[in-house]
Amino acid sequence: MNTTKAAAAEFFGTFWLVFGGTGAAVLAASVGNSGIGWLGVALAFGLTVVTMAYAVGHISGGHFNPAVTLGLWAGRRFPGSRVVIYIVAQVLGAICASAVLYVIASGKAGFSLSDGFAANGYGDHSPAGYSLPAAIVIETLLTAAFLLVIHGVTDRRAPAGLAPLAIGLALTLIHLISIPVTNTSVNPARSLAPALFVGGWALAQLWVFIVFPIVGGLVGGLIYRYVLEVPATARDKVEGPGEAPEGA
Repeated sequence: MNTTKAAAAEFFGTFWLVFGGTGAAVLAASVGNSGIGWLGVALAFGLTVVTMAYAVGHISGGHFNPAVTLGLWAGRRFPGSRVVIYIVAQVLGAICASAVLYVIASGKAGFSLSDGFAANGYGDHSPAGYSLPAAIVIETLLTAAFLLVIHGVTDRRAPAGLAPLAIGLALTLIHLISIPVTNTSVNPARSLAPALFVGGWALAQLWVFIVFPIVGGLVGGLIYRYVLEVPATARDKVEGPGEAPEGA
């Protein structure tokens, strides 16, 4: 794997995720009586992952999320030597996406960053008024579940070619559950980028959406590694009649 090309793929993939997902929230969620609402935003996030995973996943693995990179490292699916490179590319892609979105959104009369700019929050800044403990639990749990899905569908025994679709659907489901609670993070890069533009409360609450998605990602990776993953030798023993051992 070419490291430069992989980093570029992570940059563009994360750019697309943040621009498409938060762009749907900022530009299209509420437009008179024809906005796409929370359901549309959830689908937008899922579709960004599906499309970019198919487009550049073969180049970088299609992480687009520091919590995913760290979770895959914890699950022994990704080398530690590339973790920092991937995270830097993801964060830069997210910030560039928010910058472009800001330029577009500010072209509408009445636009104000005080409306939130799709930043994540809890308490008074939660879409439905959920507390800090609720935000911590849901971000940790859903990120861990996301990593379990990612590890499972990219396992060598899983059906080939369907991983991007399953991961995108999982992210859609995650947003359907948690948009009312925190505006959904499960991705520190996605949270950091709009917070930098909103400032104030968004930066003050940002720590939650960096720390707990990372904790959840690490937990998910470790659970799959130590509880669910079947070692290669054991896999060979459970192959059915006529099935070739994995890696053959």
